[in-house]
Amino acid sequence: MSRSNSKEVWSFVDNKRERFFALSDAIWETPELNFQEFRSSDAHVAALLQEGFKVSRGIAGLPTAIMAEAGSGGPVIAFLGEFDALPGLSQKAGVAQQIPCERGANGHGCGHNLLGAGAMQAATAVKDYLSRHGLEGRVRYYACPAEEGGAGKGFMARAGAFDGVDAAITWHPAPFAGVRNPISLATNEMSIHFVGRSSHAAAAPHLGRSALDAVELMNVGVNYMREHMPSRARIHYAITDPGGSAPNVVQGQATVRYVVRGGDVAELRDLVRRVLKIAEGAALMTETTVSHVVHAGEANLLGNIPLEELMHKNLTELGPPQFDDKDRALASEFQSTFSAKDIEAAYRSIDAKPRPGVALCDIIFPTRCGDSTLIASTDVGNVSWLAPTVQMKGAVYAIGTPGHSWQLVAQGKAPAAHKGMEHAAKTMAITAVDLLTDPTALQRAKAEHESQLAETPYIDPIPEDCKPDLPSH
Repeated sequence: MSRSNSKEVWSFVDNKRERFFALSDAIWETPELNFQEFRSSDAHVAALLQEGFKVSRGIAGLPTAIMAEAGSGGPVIAFLGEFDALPGLSQKAGVAQQIPCERGANGHGCGHNLLGAGAMQAATAVKDYLSRHGLEGRVRYYACPAEEGGAGKGFMARAGAFDGVDAAITWHPAPFAGVRNPISLATNEMSIHFVGRSSHAAAAPHLGRSALDAVELMNVGVNYMREHMPSRARIHYAITDPGGSAPNVVQGQATVRYVVRGGDVAELRDLVRRVLKIAEGAALMTETTVSHVVHAGEANLLGNIPLEELMHKNLTELGPPQFDDKDRALASEFQSTFSAKDIEAAYRSIDAKPRPGVALCDIIFPTRCGDSTLIASTDVGNVSWLAPTVQMKGAVYAIGTPGHSWQLVAQGKAPAAHKGMEHAAKTMAITAVDLLTDPTALQRAKAEHESQLAETPYIDPIPEDCKPDLPSH
């Protein structure tokens, strides 16, 4: 596409900013957890129908999953959106002090209210551009549930929801703007359930077989395993059912939930196998029985240099977000609640030295930079093995804001968050238009993707018998 058309594409994003800012704020106001994003899904459907998309709901059997399409013929460019929140992070907006709206309630501590609205804003701009110029090409918007541990995209991928997609584009809220380094950990989340025998802990302790003892022994065993696994691997756990609250009763059942992460799916599977052997050992030691259920699986990201270079070029042309003095003043208030290590970690993520007094992003960071030893997981990884995929980080909150924190929730409706969201939408939209109007750009991306798959075939991290944790109602 001619660079002279960039401003036209950006104008399509600008034209509907208030509509999408309002959508983001509405999702922020109704934070919902994995696979329970019913109000958020309804709001996305309403916005998509208003924009003239053809909308399908319940994708892959997931009630809150959406696929919307516009255009005809030509390549298919997909935008990936999310809208799930996190438990226990309720927080009043715009206040640099921890004040929950409702104690113990949910909150958008990962910025997914912005993520979904911004991805849809970009998809709508591309739709409008294609329509204005009578161009072939299809744009899809996927509203993907349960990124936070539910692997919604993974189940959608397994069901074929992304079949026919030529390239996928997405973003994630962050402190800095740039193309994400495509490194993430493959992961499985699973529950380990022990069953023993209850008894009176004082009068008949010899008759009891403690399931909670089995959980504790398993956790000790996994902790000893940590010394003997790859340094990039991660294992976390939470006791979700201790078997009761009465200490004078031997707990007859107990459950622990594990997240196991490896550098790739093959490494992950080996780690999971070892964790389950430790569970079996704990059951033998306590004369209990053990079973497990895998809830989710996420693949490691597969990068695509042609797409990353294209997006970075567009980011460089656009420049950093245009924050004003009020934005920086509010961000400084939040920065005062962070530790020096929080701010240092943010800069470390882009291989840069901390800049005292800088509260909001004013740069575009280079491609493939950052600390590759401290990384998380994302179900975007599952999609990246099915189609060339690129992900942007968009600067929407104060530098140093901890992820999954009340401070992040508090900034989710701020003007700076809206500006960062629009900045990401412009970058994603122009990148999609480039792919739709320049066949060689898309061909380069697809050729690299095919080459990587030929070298390393895709392994689905979700076991065949694994089903999503849908709400019982």
